[in-house]
Amino acid sequence: MTKDNHYSENTTTIQKLADLCVANGQINPELYTKYDVKRGLRDINGKGVLAGLTEISEIRQNKIVDGKTVPCEGKLFYRGINVEDLIAGFMKDGRFGFEEVTYLLLFGRLPNKEQLKEFEALLAEYRTLPTNFVRDIILKAPSGDIMNVLARGVLTLYSYDSNANDISIENVLRQCLQLIAVFPMLSVYGYQSYSHYLENKSLFIHSPDPKLSTAENILLMLRPDSKYTALEAKVLDLALVLHAEHGGGNNSTFTTHVVTSSGTDTYSTIAAALSSLKGPKHGGANIKVVQMFDDIKEHVKDWKDDEEISAYLSKLLNKEALDRAGLIYGMGHAVYSISDPRAVVLRSFVESLSKEKHVEEEYDLYSRIERLAPEVIGAQRKIYKGVSANVDFYSGFAYRMLDLPCELYTPIFAIARITGWSAHRLEELINAGKIIRPAYMSISKEQAYLPLNDRT
Repeated sequence: MTKDNHYSENTTTIQKLADLCVANGQINPELYTKYDVKRGLRDINGKGVLAGLTEISEIRQNKIVDGKTVPCEGKLFYRGINVEDLIAGFMKDGRFGFEEVTYLLLFGRLPNKEQLKEFEALLAEYRTLPTNFVRDIILKAPSGDIMNVLARGVLTLYSYDSNANDISIENVLRQCLQLIAVFPMLSVYGYQSYSHYLENKSLFIHSPDPKLSTAENILLMLRPDSKYTALEAKVLDLALVLHAEHGGGNNSTFTTHVVTSSGTDTYSTIAAALSSLKGPKHGGANIKVVQMFDDIKEHVKDWKDDEEISAYLSKLLNKEALDRAGLIYGMGHAVYSISDPRAVVLRSFVESLSKEKHVEEEYDLYSRIERLAPEVIGAQRKIYKGVSANVDFYSGFAYRMLDLPCELYTPIFAIARITGWSAHRLEELINAGKIIRPAYMSISKEQAYLPLNDRT
């Protein structure tokens, strides 16, 4: 009996059990209000429940005016430094910034020239996989979901580490740096395996160049001819910097804190964070944005007609278009209201890249929807805070212009965010807190045991 036949024969049984699961698993939504439960660990305004302290990054979306808290333009700080200032600094010097930001997030201070050079050399040295790992682990088990390939690769690397369970700071730092270094290889090679074995395309396995940055190496390993423009590498590096860290409360980083608090190993912790990031409500959101724009370009005839665009956006909200989820993807954020600083920074570079790629009209369409979507949402929905474009709104467009396959969109996020996860894992271990264990209130009614022969 084949696996598919076995599955089909059990479909009816599974459906009945699923119906039973739903019937006995639903909780009255009114009870969450009655018991003041913060669903999603957030209040009605999107403010997160305070669960810990961190020095790694800060998200600022409010300010105090006349004793009252009012929304402000969003700001993001890495170790107390405004991300916009960080970017302006390395851009002014014509340098790539991801490695420098990685150093800052891990060690709490900016490196000097000698420290940065030494750190980049260390990452380059770690940018290698065990002998035959690519052949035996990546190429022999191709998958269209590169996030699962990443997670499998991370868990398998545990077996190659003779000191895998040691959670001393020195050892965990070594493990984190090695994972930061090899994430681009695991991701790109995983895609190449999928492209060759499942899509019947040519197989390219390019070794990284120790003299190049993380962003440059991603493009070098991905493209058949290993060629890229300076602007392409600069935009990808910028995307990595903007995705590297975003507070301790985002789903995957909180997962890192939770799993780290149990005392488990680094590989298990990072695999758990990857599983969280894979979700479409988290790291997979930019793919949804790209799919939405593909649908818009198909159904909106005049890309310069604000009324036609607004009508389509209304259809999205009314569950009459795309996936009928009632969402305008890329608009709104759990924390930011007036603006997402990451989207603001990325927008200008995306505009420059659109000119290099000769897709200015498409960029104009993005700009129009960024302007019109908040108006449409405000007219049709009750909102508790402002709505603005988030970083996913433009990152998917940037990746498409870079000719990155959509299978790599979320892995690119992971290549960046492994830096933040590592910093938070180290912070959790250094401060040796209690195991994280929030409470859930039971609302089930007590019932007597019923013997098997008396059950209906």
